[in-house]
Amino acid sequence: MQLDNPAENLVAAHPRAALGHFPTPLEAMDRLGAEIGVDNLWIKREDCSGLAFGGNKVRPLEFYMGAAQAAGADTILITGAVQSNFMRTAAAAAAKLGLTCHVQLEERVDGADATYRRSGNILLNRMFGAHFHHFPVGEDESAADDAVVARAAALRAAGHRPYVIPLGAEHPPLGGLGYVLCAGELLAQTAAAGIDFDTVVVGSGSGLTHAGLLAGFRALGRDDIRVAAMCVRRDADAQRQRMARRMAMMADLIQRPGLTGPADLEIDDQAFFPSYGKLNAATEEALGLFAQREGLLLDPVYSGKVAAGMIGRARAGDFAAAKGVIFIHTGGQPALFAYEPKLTAVFAGDSADAAAEAAASGA
Repeated sequence: MQLDNPAENLVAAHPRAALGHFPTPLEAMDRLGAEIGVDNLWIKREDCSGLAFGGNKVRPLEFYMGAAQAAGADTILITGAVQSNFMRTAAAAAAKLGLTCHVQLEERVDGADATYRRSGNILLNRMFGAHFHHFPVGEDESAADDAVVARAAALRAAGHRPYVIPLGAEHPPLGGLGYVLCAGELLAQTAAAGIDFDTVVVGSGSGLTHAGLLAGFRALGRDDIRVAAMCVRRDADAQRQRMARRMAMMADLIQRPGLTGPADLEIDDQAFFPSYGKLNAATEEALGLFAQREGLLLDPVYSGKVAAGMIGRARAGDFAAAKGVIFIHTGGQPALFAYEPKLTAVFAGDSADAAAEAAASGA
């Protein structure tokens, strides 16, 4: 279904490569909503954005790849966690557009096992033909970016035309423009379907999705929509500081300075701990509820923790007066396979199931 997106004029000045399948679906979650006490609960299926298992990195990459093409690049470089969805989607986009891709793997998850290091997004990166590089630190974005920039300089000296997709918050959040568009898409979809909503639940990590949605809604005059962000990378205080910088730069990108203020930044870290990429009981429950009530698969690092935060808020009555709540499904399902040993232990079933499995295997 084609929709007239009211946000198109906000991003028109920036080059863009067509990569995704849009609009992504908007679906009701009636069974889950009934269980957690949210009467009008919906899910925006960004996991259906088309490219390489989809996810919320496709929209940002349309603008990063557009900028790379405009600069005449033949190579892109990106840094992220070992199981980064951004790197996997960037490698796919590069393959689609005929560019070489270099991915830098940061060590963000202590004690990761062999499955984590070879399955999920790592396997997909290999299939897309990405070149691998390793970075031993996991919590120093500036140093990670510096390493990628140095590698780009070496490639340039060898005659290549590299383009770096930066990680650090000091860089303009160009990819957030994709979620400015998503805000407009959501408004058009809900208007066409007669859906009333006033709350959007989203993850906040790098900040591109969070910043783009918030800037898009505000630029389109929707001050009534609260964007409830759940932390997936750092605690709420640190994320609030990051997002204040992100929002100022996001407003400048769409030429709307002063668009948002501190009151717009609703950030919750109740489901983040113990740290990035580490499972907790609330996330395990959320993975099971989405799968067993709605047939929906989340990932354990991003969308699972966001869902856990939303469920916690709902049970506390935070959405009791909401007209409607839309959960942004950011994708990331390949990471389920990277976490297979942990998830198998969580969803092993009862003792009868285990005994049947053991008998079938001859154990």
